[in-house]
Amino acid sequence: MDKILLIDGHSIMNRAFYGVPELTNSKGLHTNAVYGFLNIMLKVIEEEQADHLAVAFDLSAPTFRHKMFSEYKGTRKPMPEELREQIPVIKDVLKAMNIPILSMEGFEADDILGTVAKRMQAEGKEVSILSGDRDLLQLSDEHIKICLPKTVKRVTEVHYYYPEDVKREYGIAPIEVIDLKALMGDSSDNIPGVPSVGEKTATAIISAYHTIEEAYEHVDELKPPRAQKALREHWDMAVMSKQLATINIHVEIPFSFEDAHVGNMFSPEGYQWMKDLEFRALAQRFAGADAGETEPSVTFTAVTERKKADDLFAKAKKASSAGIQLEIADGQILACGLAFGLEEAFVLVAEQEKQEEETCTQLEMFPELSGRNADPDKPASDGRDNALNARYLAEKAEELFRVHPKLTVMDLKGQLPFLKNTDRTVVDGGRNDGGNRAVMDAGIAGYLLNPLKDTYGYDDIARDYLGMTIPAKEELLGKCTLAQALSGIAETGRKSKKESDGDTAPEELRKKAFEVIGYDAYIAWKSREVLEDKMRETGMLDLFYDIEMPTVYTLYHMEEEGIIVLPEELKAYAAKLQVRIDELEKEIYAETGREFNINSPKQLGEILFGEMNLPGGKKTKTGYSTAAAVLDKLAPDYPFVQKVLDYRQYTKLKSTYAEGLQQYIREDGRIHGTFNQTITATGRISSTEPNLQNIPVRMELGRELRKLFVPQEGCIFTDADYSQIELRVLAGMSGDENLIAAYRDAEDIHAITASQVFHVPLSEVTPELRRNAKAVNFGIVYGISNFGLSNNLSISRQEAAGYIERYFEAYPGVKQFIDRLVSDAKEKHYSETLFGRRRPIPELESGNFMQRQFGERVAMNAPIQGTAADIIKIAMIRVDRRLRREGLKSRLVLQIHDELLIETRKDEAEAVRNILSEEMKHAADLPVSLEISMSEGQSWFETK
Repeated sequence: MDKILLIDGHSIMNRAFYGVPELTNSKGLHTNAVYGFLNIMLKVIEEEQADHLAVAFDLSAPTFRHKMFSEYKGTRKPMPEELREQIPVIKDVLKAMNIPILSMEGFEADDILGTVAKRMQAEGKEVSILSGDRDLLQLSDEHIKICLPKTVKRVTEVHYYYPEDVKREYGIAPIEVIDLKALMGDSSDNIPGVPSVGEKTATAIISAYHTIEEAYEHVDELKPPRAQKALREHWDMAVMSKQLATINIHVEIPFSFEDAHVGNMFSPEGYQWMKDLEFRALAQRFAGADAGETEPSVTFTAVTERKKADDLFAKAKKASSAGIQLEIADGQILACGLAFGLEEAFVLVAEQEKQEEETCTQLEMFPELSGRNADPDKPASDGRDNALNARYLAEKAEELFRVHPKLTVMDLKGQLPFLKNTDRTVVDGGRNDGGNRAVMDAGIAGYLLNPLKDTYGYDDIARDYLGMTIPAKEELLGKCTLAQALSGIAETGRKSKKESDGDTAPEELRKKAFEVIGYDAYIAWKSREVLEDKMRETGMLDLFYDIEMPTVYTLYHMEEEGIIVLPEELKAYAAKLQVRIDELEKEIYAETGREFNINSPKQLGEILFGEMNLPGGKKTKTGYSTAAAVLDKLAPDYPFVQKVLDYRQYTKLKSTYAEGLQQYIREDGRIHGTFNQTITATGRISSTEPNLQNIPVRMELGRELRKLFVPQEGCIFTDADYSQIELRVLAGMSGDENLIAAYRDAEDIHAITASQVFHVPLSEVTPELRRNAKAVNFGIVYGISNFGLSNNLSISRQEAAGYIERYFEAYPGVKQFIDRLVSDAKEKHYSETLFGRRRPIPELESGNFMQRQFGERVAMNAPIQGTAADIIKIAMIRVDRRLRREGLKSRLVLQIHDELLIETRKDEAEAVRNILSEEMKHAADLPVSLEISMSEGQSWFETK
C-alpha cells in the first residue's frame, strides 16, 4: 500500500529551534532549526518507509483558522527573529530537495494536513503526520498515524498514535481531543479553554460525556463542583475554544499524490544548500550529487590480529588528530575503537575467551588501584605476545593518551581506570601551554554547549554538531549489552508487531556492536574541530580546557579513592532507626485512634483533613494533598503533624541510607560513588550510586549517619567549607558597594541586612530579625518571589514584598544587577557565569506565564549558582593536583556542593590545611574575599 508522510512545517521548526543548540554559519545565519528539522524529517522518513512526502506551512506565521477568532488568536507571542529568518531557508531547502510545500491563504497548516490526510485515506493510502501539536491527534484513524516528537528527560523521541494509542494514553477517542481542548485550553496554541478546568478534570468530563455539549446538558452532575460553576459561567468560551481546536478537513487545496513521490531528495541543489549552511556531515546523505566533493560513508573494520593493531596505533600516533574509545564492561576491556583519518573506523576486538581465563580486569592489570603492591618497572605481559587482548589494548591506549597532541574520546572518565599516568594537567602543573589541551572529551563538550540535555552520546554529538543522523547504541543493540552483542548471543529486544519473534543472527549482532564501537571513536575524531570552533565562538573554550576537562580527572580520583563506611555500625544504625519508627508509629496510631498506612497520602489526608479537620486541606481528584510543604505549615501548631514528618524522615533514612548504603560497600570496605559532571544545567557536580551529597543533617539521627563515614587507620578527615559563597559571588558580580563593604569589614552579613532592611540599630537586631534577613539574603540569590518568601517566613505577601523592597533599597546595586541579568537573558536566550558558562533558558520564550516566571528566576540564579559551581571546581582541581604533585598520600574523597572532604594522613595534617586554605581562598578573584571554615575529626560527623 502506498504511504505518505505529511509534516507540520512550523511546528517541527519551532521544536527544533528550542531543542537544538544555537548554530550559525560563517555568514551569521542562524541554522539550528533548519538542521534539526532536516534530521528529524530524514529519520522519520526512514522509520516510516514512506514513499511520498509533503510539508505544510502557514502562509504567514501564524495564520488564523477562522477570521472571526483573529482578534483572540492575535494575542499569540511573536516568533523569535532567529527562528523567523530560518523559515524561508527551510522552504528553499525543501524545494531544492524536490519536496512539495503546501500552503493556502486563510488556513493554518493543520487544516491543510487534516484535509490532505483524510483525502489520502479515502483513496486507500497509509498516512503518517509528523507534528508537535497535540491538536493533530483528532485526525488519528485506522490508516492515519500521528507522530509526535516528545521531550522525555530533555531527550527528544517520536511517539506514534493510532486511535488505540490515543485511547490508552489520554483515555478518550481521537475526535474527543477537540472537546478536551475546548475545556482545558492550550496556551501553546492560544486556545483559552474554560477557566479553573485543568487537564485531569477535563479528561474525566470528556471521558464520561464525550462532548462539551453533552457535558453542558448534565452540568449539574459534573465533578468537582467548581467545574459546574466554570462551565456555566464560561460556556461561550468553551464553544469558541472548540471551534478554535477543530481542524478544518475540507480545505479546497489542490494536491496531487504523484507530485509528492519521494524521488531525488539528495539533489545537487540540495547538496549546495548543505555546503552553504555548513552542514558538512549531513552532506554525506547527498552522495553522488556533486561527484568529487561529497564524503563517503563511514565504514567499520574489525581487527583481531596484533600485527595489524600495531600498525594502526603507529599510524594513529603520527596522525594530526585521532579518536579513541576503550569499550569496558564489568571492569573489563572488550574492545577499542580507533579513528584518525579518511572515513573509516577500526574496531580492535579483544579475545574474550582469553580475557575470561586471565580475568584481566583493571585491578589485575593495575594492582595499585586496589592498594596492592606492584612493580612499576615490570612491563605488563601475559605471555601471549600475539594475542589482541585487554592488557595489550590498555597499554597501547595509555601510550597514545600520553603522547598524542590531539586525542578525542566520547567518555574519558570511564576509561581512566586503564590509563595510568595520562593526566597531563598534573604533569605540567596545569599550565595553559597546550599540554592540558591534548585530550578532549566530546561528551563533556556537548554538555557545555547545551547543558539542558540528558544524554551526550555519539549520536547526540553527530546530530547536534555534525548534521549527521546515525543510529544510537540503543537503536542498534536494543536491550542487549555490548558484551552480549560482541558474543552474538543475545536478541536485540526491539521487536514490533510486524517483526518476527526470532533472535537476531549472531553475526549481524556482532556487526551492530562494531558499529557502536566504531561510531564512538569516529564521531569523537570527526567532531573535535567543530566542537572547539563552537566553544570558541561562545567564549567557552578556556572554560572547557581549564575547568571542565581537569574536573574529569579529579572526579575519577575521588571515585577510585572512595570512602570507608562501617558496615556493622550501619546495621546497628538501621536497628536504632527502626526503634524510633516503631515509637512514632504507636504514638500516631494512639492519637488517631486507629491504625492506617502512614505512608499513604490518601489515607493520611483523610485522617488529617477529613477526621481531624485540620486547616489548609486541599482536596484533589486523588484525595487531600499531604505534600511536605502542606505539612510544614501545620507542624508548628500541631505536634501530631510533626510526628508524621519525623516518621517520613526516619523511614527514608532507614531505607535509603541505613539499608541502601550497604549494597554499595565493596570488598575494600569503601563506597566508590559516582560523581556526575553532565547532569545539572548550572554546572554543579551531582552524586549518585549512592547520593552522598544529600544525606539529611537537620535531624539528630540524620547527622549521626555521618559518624559511620570514617578515614582509614592513621588518618583523620579534614573538612573545608566555603562560607556563604553564593552571597559573596552576588556581592562581587553585582558590584554593590554596601554589600561589598559589609563583607570587607568581616561583619555578620545577615545582621547587617536585618539592620538595614528593618531599620534598627545593629546592636538591636534580634535572632528573629536576623533569621528573616537571612531568608531574604538567600532568597534574593534564588530569585525568590513575594509568594515564596511569605511561605518561607509564614508572613503575608504584602509583608514579604516590603522586605524585598527594603532589601533593594539597602543594596541598590543588587537590584540593578538582577534586572540586568533578566533583560540580558531575554535578549540572548541564555544566562552566563563569571567564567563564561552559558545556561540556555527556553522558558523565557514560553507562551505559559508560569514558565516565563520560572525562566526569570533561572536568569537571576543561574549566573550566581553557576559561578559558585565553577569556583568549587577550580578549588577541587587545584587541591587534588597539589596533593599529588607534592607527593602527599592524603586524598580528596568527597565534594558536597561547597564542601571538600580530605582523608588526611596525620603527619600531613598541617600541609593539607595549608593547601585547602591557599587553593580554596584563591580559586577566584572577586571584590570580596572567599572565606572557608575548616575542621578535623575521626569521622565525617566530627568535622561538622
